[in-house]
Amino acid sequence: MTEQDRVTVNDPRGPVNNGEGHQYVFYGVGADWMIRKGVESLRITREDRSRLADRFVPPVGYRVAADRLEKPGSVVLLEGPPGSGRRAAAIMLLHGFGEDRGADHEEIRFEELPGTGEDESHLAPGRGDRFLLDLSGIADEETYGKAQRRLAVRRSQVQEVGAHMVVVLPSGMEHAHPPDLDPHTVRLGRPRGVAVVTRYLRMDRMPFHPADLGSSELHHLCDRSPMWELARLAGLVRAARDSGRFGADFAGWLDKAMHAVTDRANEVGRQVAAVRTAPERALLLATAMFEEAPADTVYEAWHGLMKTVRHEEEVTTELARTDFGERLSGLGIERDPDGRLRFDQLAYADAVRTYFWANFPGVRNDLRDWIGRAAGLRGLTTDDQLNVVVRFGERALAVGRPDHLFDLVARWADRATGTPCDPRAVVALELGLGHERFGGWFRKRMYECVVRPGSLSDGLARALTTACIQSLSATHPDQAVVRLHYLAVRKGEAACEAREALFDLAGRDRRLYRLLIDRLRDRARREPHRAEPHLQLLTELLRNGRAPVPPPWPDLFLGWEAVFSQPPTEHWNPLASSWLNAAAGDSKQKMALDVMVGATRGRAAALHRLYTIACDWAASARRPSQAAVAALFWQYIDHAQYGRTERTAAEPRTTEEAR
Repeated sequence: MTEQDRVTVNDPRGPVNNGEGHQYVFYGVGADWMIRKGVESLRITREDRSRLADRFVPPVGYRVAADRLEKPGSVVLLEGPPGSGRRAAAIMLLHGFGEDRGADHEEIRFEELPGTGEDESHLAPGRGDRFLLDLSGIADEETYGKAQRRLAVRRSQVQEVGAHMVVVLPSGMEHAHPPDLDPHTVRLGRPRGVAVVTRYLRMDRMPFHPADLGSSELHHLCDRSPMWELARLAGLVRAARDSGRFGADFAGWLDKAMHAVTDRANEVGRQVAAVRTAPERALLLATAMFEEAPADTVYEAWHGLMKTVRHEEEVTTELARTDFGERLSGLGIERDPDGRLRFDQLAYADAVRTYFWANFPGVRNDLRDWIGRAAGLRGLTTDDQLNVVVRFGERALAVGRPDHLFDLVARWADRATGTPCDPRAVVALELGLGHERFGGWFRKRMYECVVRPGSLSDGLARALTTACIQSLSATHPDQAVVRLHYLAVRKGEAACEAREALFDLAGRDRRLYRLLIDRLRDRARREPHRAEPHLQLLTELLRNGRAPVPPPWPDLFLGWEAVFSQPPTEHWNPLASSWLNAAAGDSKQKMALDVMVGATRGRAAALHRLYTIACDWAASARRPSQAAVAALFWQYIDHAQYGRTERTAAEPRTTEEAR
């Protein structure tokens, strides 16, 4: 084979995942968390979309949908069989509009809207914003009816401002589909499965002949399997290559991957049927959960599992029993040169985990408790621990037990001591938030935690804060703001961290900045007896260093108006001083002085307080420009108070006179 015959890619965009399964990226405050393996994420940041674009094969009907979506204000609804790549197609349709910033340099929203009844802010879309609404998980007419009513409102909002929205419709609910939406509905067909596999293999820099994908078995698999299964097949080919244990040619890697996809479940079923004793079955599961961990750690986890399921220890001494190595060999488990355990077949551990969670439902609570303890065993690196968290989370979510995963989030977070949050808790949260079926469940559960008075440990508050800023802000930024706001008005160090996260999130997006100002103003107005923490947040948010650049003067005016309309006034000093400093350093910021004075609405007490602050600020002047800025500020205050400017701009003023 010549180099021209090989199919290669020299510069794939996006990181290459060298393990089995989908790429899953976790980040954490103060932690160097690396690429993890897990279920497909719902995150649709630009980096994620670029990676998907590299691997995307348009389904039948895609071009029709793209043409309909092109016009501002368009809403396109996608129909198609499960597994046909409807969600990926929806993301790519919206991604096709290009840059994430408009002509005015303001961020263009690319967000997924909640498909069911969750707490959410008013949509308030802007021109060019892009929204994904995935209703594919709906399975009953009542829920679909509620979703349709919400869709009608959103569709009207999107059309009015010239945004774009793609909706993924549920399969099997065509009879409940409103006739008036038929003109906006596009039926998608499956893309060619072999083309999907080829695309993924190319992006993994896999050298192969087109003829290598010509077997009837592969074509049969490609014609029947959902798109995620074909992506997994390509990932297993890559894993077989990278492991170095399954030959050195593409044909061998593909053969192992196909066996892993088609035969593993039956193989595990036969092995479990043949292994009748609790210790052997427990060792099989412990190795599957802790694969690639040190042998001694797996041994400890194994005995912990038997204790958790209340298996009585054998009365004979260990020296009289079958030794550990023989037990491993009998189960097809290898010990590599570094002393870490793994199965001798590709993707066997995943099949074992799937089998036990599917076929032993009575022990799922025990497995949750076991992992809660065993994920912190000595000998596990942070990478090992997070592998265990992802493996448990995948299985718990697959059998419909998101509560099991959140239980462990709370346990691990509550045990965290000191400032850093437990990375296991954050990874588990992000896994749940990114799950296609249960992401909404986790968003709602987080909301319930933060709104409930008291009973929230600092550890859990930190984990929720980190998940908001690192995960939820990428998919549902409005909901991230809501949850961080509740966390920020609590007491303690964790609340301080939530405040910083909230200000950072709002400061990076002008729309979120406006949203937070409106939210804080509303809370202070509706809860006057509990207004102080909201006003304190608002005062800090309105400081010069927190505002987006260039400053959004109308939003600042509304915020300052709320602050200056009621006490406490002790927080005004850093607020006003920050803008006086800004005006002294940049003449373009002098507009802040006029806007700030106007926000007092002529209230004498507020104007007198600003006089005092300006006098103290001028008295500590370190730059010549500060005197002129203070004089200008006094002119604005005089004009607001008396309707005239009796003093010259250069006339000095004393602190006593201002008071």
